[in-house]
Amino acid sequence: MENGTTPDGIGHDIADALGTLLKRSVRATLYQELTEHLGEAVDEVSYPVLSGLARTGPCSAADLAGEVGLDRSGVSRRASRLEAAGLIRREPDPTDGRSVLLTLTERGTETVAVMRRRLAARITASLDSWPPDEARAFARSLRRFTEEGPFGEP
Repeated sequence: MENGTTPDGIGHDIADALGTLLKRSVRATLYQELTEHLGEAVDEVSYPVLSGLARTGPCSAADLAGEVGLDRSGVSRRASRLEAAGLIRREPDPTDGRSVLLTLTERGTETVAVMRRRLAARITASLDSWPPDEARAFARSLRRFTEEGPFGEP
């Protein structure tokens, strides 16, 4: 049977497609487009920190590092740039006075909203040639795959 027609083939096809999506160079190019003209501190390097904080809410640099796939010091460096630009702030952790939480400011939240609108528009444009029912089915299936598949929350 041809690749993609057996259950294993389907898994390989999906793994290959995900590999393309997850390539650092692909992400960097996309992040560059999404952050264009949003200020000096907002770029493809700081995008994961802003986006991660929007997903997690206030959290420590160590926790955010695990969420976005960076080390703690990398998150801290990026957070310092974003803090200087007024996009995030550091606050004492109310549950642990020794710890500091990173949190988005109002301006940071607005910046993330712009990036998300840009991403949604880019995705929508890439699906323009698809029949609407196929695009909706793809969106439902992708949501289900991320929730129930190997990437879902334990």
